[in-house]
Amino acid sequence: MTHEADCQTFRRDGLRRCALVALLVAATSACASRGSYVWVQEIPPGDVGNDYVISPGDLVAVRVFNQDSMSTHARVRSDGKLAVPFLGDVEVGGRSPAEVRRELERRFKEYVVSPAVTVTVEESQPTSIAVLGEVARPGNYTVDGSSGVLQALAASGGFTDFASRSSIFVVRRGSGQRIRFDFGSLSRGDGRASSFRVRTGDVVIVE
Repeated sequence: MTHEADCQTFRRDGLRRCALVALLVAATSACASRGSYVWVQEIPPGDVGNDYVISPGDLVAVRVFNQDSMSTHARVRSDGKLAVPFLGDVEVGGRSPAEVRRELERRFKEYVVSPAVTVTVEESQPTSIAVLGEVARPGNYTVDGSSGVLQALAASGGFTDFASRSSIFVVRRGSGQRIRFDFGSLSRGDGRASSFRVRTGDVVIVE
């Protein structure tokens, strides 16, 4: 093959790769704009929940009032389970401390009348998210477990000049729910927009 033919092949391959990248970007943008969504202010209380969600590696304390032998203080294993005295392995990963507390109180009734349980996350793992679309530095980021959408945007360098500040979406892993935010509400600290917390696996998309 001649040098000129080699160059033509290289150019064609490069154009194909560029076209593929363009199609992927367009598809991501189309999904963000066409997919069904719910405004964060319209989410019924408890449907998504803004409570912290326990993750593998978190240090969790389970205390049963006046029952030291039933209490424990340990890290959540990689399979999302925590060894609890009398009960064995309990699935805690992906659940809020309040959810775990209710289950433990129900199960401990087999051993104690009206058990009073507290579940506390004493040390949390960082939250891993992706930020895509019209932000300065799209990519994967690790943020504090108490972070919301504003912190996610700040980690990615903020908006580009082409960003729509009323078209900010969080796609939640697992449920696939798409939650829409307006930057004005976020910056003013309005209601659920400001109290919303990102979770590991969330994807933040700015159109």
